[in-house]
Parts: sequence; structure tokens; C-alpha cells
Amino acid sequence: MTLAGGAPSFAAQGAPAGTVTYTPDITFTLRTAIAEGKLVFMGDAGTIAGQVNPDLKVPANAVVQINVINGDGAIHDIAVPEFSAKSDTFTGKGSSTAIVFRANKDGTFEYLCTLPGHKAAGMFGKLIVGEPQEQVQSDALDIAQDPTAVGQPVGKRGPQKVTIDLETTEVIGQLASGSTYKYWTFNNKVPGPFVRVRVGDTVTVNLTNAKEASHIHSVDFHAVTGPGGGAAVTQAAPGQTKSFTFKALHPGLFVYHCATPMVAQHITNGMYGMILVEPEGGLSPVDREFYVMQGELYTAQKHGSQGLQEFSLEKLLDENPEHLMFNGTMDALSGKHKLQAVVGEQIRIFFGVGGPNLVSSFHVIGEVFDRVYSHASLTSKPLTDVQTTLVPPGGATMVEFKVDVPGNYILVDHALSRVEKGLSGILSVSGKPDPSIFHSDEPVDHSSGH
Repeated sequence: MTLAGGAPSFAAQGAPAGTVTYTPDITFTLRTAIAEGKLVFMGDAGTIAGQVNPDLKVPANAVVQINVINGDGAIHDIAVPEFSAKSDTFTGKGSSTAIVFRANKDGTFEYLCTLPGHKAAGMFGKLIVGEPQEQVQSDALDIAQDPTAVGQPVGKRGPQKVTIDLETTEVIGQLASGSTYKYWTFNNKVPGPFVRVRVGDTVTVNLTNAKEASHIHSVDFHAVTGPGGGAAVTQAAPGQTKSFTFKALHPGLFVYHCATPMVAQHITNGMYGMILVEPEGGLSPVDREFYVMQGELYTAQKHGSQGLQEFSLEKLLDENPEHLMFNGTMDALSGKHKLQAVVGEQIRIFFGVGGPNLVSSFHVIGEVFDRVYSHASLTSKPLTDVQTTLVPPGGATMVEFKVDVPGNYILVDHALSRVEKGLSGILSVSGKPDPSIFHSDEPVDHSSGH
């Protein structure tokens, strides 16, 4: 067995000459399992027995052995990348493997199964070496947009004058745990604010570029009939305010974004949002409405890297993003802002793609869309009983469905490799089960997700 992390080998007492053995200071035994709807490592013995993805606490500089027993029959491995410790793959119930390494640096590190999809399915935990240091509070801004921030429906009101105030900012925001990015935003959120008006409204847009900004910014509303969707008259230098007024002529759900060259760079950095132009009489009432947008980040560092991530022009031009996300960050809709609903409620999702490059195949795992307003046309008859709907970059859709069964429903782009780069969210539905719709003798944890 290999001792990783630069530790010397140890010879057990009485071992034959030339035999390389070791004496670990601390040993953990884990078992692979399915729990709470996830693939997990389960503590198998000692103080961690029965714990899902337990914290493994070890003294500084200890020689650590982690044994793993295959409890579900699937193929797995285990690794602690920070200490260059990685097992071979093993498969079949009852098979096992182990890694041994010296924990020669203090801190909190990750152990995981490295097979594609297994970390996303839940197979990861923490190795804590030495005395855990008090976590330093990050001063990075939380730029993740709240999906419930959808404004008030227009109802039956007539046309009126509406003012939209947007500020363009360049801020260091939290991308994922331990990583940040310099986002360019509208109103310090990605996507920008959800704007809600009705057809026939006269809308004034005031765009202010923060004085601390380093770049010129603008805004192009796809709902605007006029030069550049407003971008031709809103190219604002740092500290400037530019304004224009337009009449909302077409009902629909429309994207807006910065349109200052290089436009794709401004969009990928976070400068996109949506405006809903409701038809006369408003939309039909539903129980819950959510605002969700898909975006891409192109960074020099690989997905999962720690620290400040830097923009890569080369990857942008190659259309090869390192990160994909809903509402700005890796955990915006899976940690910070889970979508909540109750059995029997009617759900409406306003979904758009900021892009700037990739088409989305929007899908909610475990649900069927009752109605899909293709390309966000609110005056066309909706499609019914749809599993997955295509949305182009700079495009949108509106989907509606009733939730009938409690549980966690995962929002994805059905180009499912993108889940590995962060693109997922959770709709958590509570309420009474209905065995006539869904039944299993297997236990179901309704708090489970992915």
C-alpha cells in the first residue's frame, strides 16, 4: 500500500525483511451507500458510525488510513487531492480499498469519489487536520439573485408611466465556497433586477455607471423598439447617468443586457436580466412565481479552483466556460435560495439565458411542464405536457406546472455534463404524499436533492 503526502514508510514489528508496511496513527472506515436520495460515504465504525459524509478529524502530521467498503455495488474510488492520496477504483458489494497518507498541513480539506458525477451526487466530505481555525469572514459580495424577487403582477390596471433605475457595478462576488470572481452587475445582483411592466406602459430607464467602475457600460432591452434597444443612448462612463424612454409595445418576457463592446465579455461577467411585459389584463394567477437565469463564466482557473478566478478571453472566444450557473453563483438555487412550494400549488418559472453563448435545454427532473410559452411569446397558445424546452442565449421562456408530490426537484440544463460545472438548482416541495401518483416501498427523504 502506498503512503502518500511525503510520509516515510513504516515496518510493522515482525514483518519479513524488505516488506513495506506502515502503522497509521488514526484509521477511519467508510462504506459507500445511498442515503437521503444521494450517493454518500457512510461512517462504518467508531464515533463516525452511521454518519453521512462524516467530518474526519485528525491531529496535525498524523499518518491517516481511510478504509472504504463498497456497500452499494457501484464503481467508486476515494481521494484526498490536497495530500495526493487516491485509491484505485473498486466495484461489487463487499469489495474494499484504502488510502494512507501523512496529514502534513493543517486546515480543512476535501475527501471525495472522483468518478464523474459522483461528487455532484453527494460523495464528498471534510478532512479536518489539526485545530480548526476560525473561518475568516469573506468580504466578497453575495451577488446571487433571489428567485422570488419577481415584483408585483400588474393585474387589471391600465397603462401608466414607470421608472427603472439601474446601476452598473464592478464588484468582487462570491462564486462558490472558497472562490470569488469580479462580476459586472446591474444593481449588485446576477441576474439584474426583474422588471415588471404591462403592454402600453411608458417606461423611463435611468442607467448610472458607478464612479468606482473601470469600464463604460450600457443597457439593451430586447423589449425596446429603438436604436440598440437603448444601448445607443446609454453608453455611460464611470460616474455618468444616461436615460431614455420607450413605450412597451409587445407583451412577452425579454432579456436585457449590457451592449458595450466587447459585448460578450460584459454579459458573461454578469450583466444580464429580464423584463416582463404583461399583456392587457395581466397574467393568470398562480401560487408561486420564480425568476431564474442561466449564465456562463470563462476563467483561466479550472472549475473548482480556490481563490479569485480570473477572466479568460481565450476561453470566451472558444465558447468553453469553466463555470455554468443559475442566478449568478454555484449554489444560488441549491443553497442560498432554494425554491419552495407546497403540494397542490401552481408554479410559474420565468426562465432566461444570459449566456452569452450556450443554448439551454431547460428541464425540471421529476416534473412535466403543463404549459410552455415557447420563446416567451405570451400571445401564442402555449405548448402542453412538455418535458424539456430549448432556450437560446438572449432568449426566454415561461413554464407553468402543478406540483403533485412532495420531494426535491432538480432544475437542470439537460446537457447534463453542465451539472459538473455547477448548473443545478432545487425546487423543494412539501406536503402530503399521494400514492396514487407516486408510490415506492423504498423510503423517501423529502429533504433530499442531489
